[in-house]
Amino acid sequence: MKINEVSGVVVDCAMRIHMKLGPGLYESVYESLLVYELEKRGLKIERQVPIPVIYDEVKMPEIGFRADLIVEGILLIELKSVEQLAPVHFKQVLTYLRCANMPLGLMLNFGEDQMKNGIKRVVNNLRE
Repeated sequence: MKINEVSGVVVDCAMRIHMKLGPGLYESVYESLLVYELEKRGLKIERQVPIPVIYDEVKMPEIGFRADLIVEGILLIELKSVEQLAPVHFKQVLTYLRCANMPLGLMLNFGEDQMKNGIKRVVNNLRE
């Protein structure tokens, strides 16, 4: 699957979960449900993936980050369950993408009243 196809499946699954349960649950609940739905569709999922910081070509895993999900090894997912996303959330995802050398991330905020308002693409040199 190409990255945009994978992201389409993720968005579809997120929308289904949100339609059934709505906002207000913990991020960890949405993470588990999203993993369940994506695995049902045959996608490979990694959870809480460490992303090390690389500085002067030195890998520093002890000061790194954790991506909520990585789908098919090509798409980074950051989950939130907040009333409103802040600009720092997008910077966070872009930093994760740069450190992981990945082209695309999805910010999924399950705290929105309508999931369509909680889906944001974050791009880092995407070339598809």
